[in-house]
Amino acid sequence: MEALAVRLSGLDPYVDGALRIVAFYDTLMRRRVDLPALARASAGLAECVAGIRLHGTGRAIRVAPDGREPSGPPAAASTTVPITLDDEEIGTVWLERPGTPGPLDSVLLDRLAIAAASAVERYGPASTTMADPALVELAISADSDEASRARALRLLGFAPGVPVHVLAVRARLPLDRIGSMVCPAGQVKAAPLADVGVILATGVDPARLPPGARAGMGAADSPDRSWRQARTALRFTTRRRPVVRYAELGALALLADVPPEAARDNADVAAVDRIAGNPDDLETLDAYCSTGSLRRAADLLHLHHSSIARRLEQIAKILDIDLTDPTGLMRARLALTTWRLLGG
Repeated sequence: MEALAVRLSGLDPYVDGALRIVAFYDTLMRRRVDLPALARASAGLAECVAGIRLHGTGRAIRVAPDGREPSGPPAAASTTVPITLDDEEIGTVWLERPGTPGPLDSVLLDRLAIAAASAVERYGPASTTMADPALVELAISADSDEASRARALRLLGFAPGVPVHVLAVRARLPLDRIGSMVCPAGQVKAAPLADVGVILATGVDPARLPPGARAGMGAADSPDRSWRQARTALRFTTRRRPVVRYAELGALALLADVPPEAARDNADVAAVDRIAGNPDDLETLDAYCSTGSLRRAADLLHLHHSSIARRLEQIAKILDIDLTDPTGLMRARLALTTWRLLGG
């Protein structure tokens, strides 16, 4: 192999430079250097500012060629490469080279990214978001004793005594990306469990949930209780309300405990099921129940209020409910919510 490398380097100066870079980082990895040392070595080799950032911690390291922290604000990155660990993107490395990127910059960053992933794995704590599903299940299961739960949380990287929120999530995006979005600064772990994604996080910003995703959020007390609450809250999510906190449900949470047979036998719920055959009527009823106002429902659906009035008149006949009466509106809201809990 070494003989081949010598022959290749003699044929192409680019190959010679690339091989030297590979050997340079192989030496750093054998010496088990940490992230700051990798950044300093890379900046010196590239003769420009080099940076390393980890998504999980938000930590960023920028080093100038002289080994010191650069003065002034960061410049635009001339070349970037993701850091991956266990097939998950955990960070980014970059160079801030003025002008045109160097011909070997991509090679340098590829090797820096590999070395950075190795350092993260070695020195930890592991910053990958995805976790062992069995460990997550142990942390949130009602059947786990407190000692086993505490050990599972510790192995997942959560410090003792730190409140942990549990989210039940359904989304098309990978769970690790969603976890990083809703908890950009704190500790977060995620794993699929049956047909639901589980996210454990020390701090959650529900407003950062990506479009199309839905999440139920439990209180940050006991992880097993928080998980039960999160699953219940997830059932109450809708397209217009993609994130539901269990604490905000109040007495509505009791609807989740209604036996399905009893819910289906209810006349109001059965009437909503008939309306559901017409998507426009269902959308109109949902908008009216959400706003409690004919005109606000019309604005929400971008229709004239007279069109909404005609639709609601027909819907009221099917429901056999006076939707203009506060009690009637409450009945319609409860029936629509219960119908959704049945999987509608």
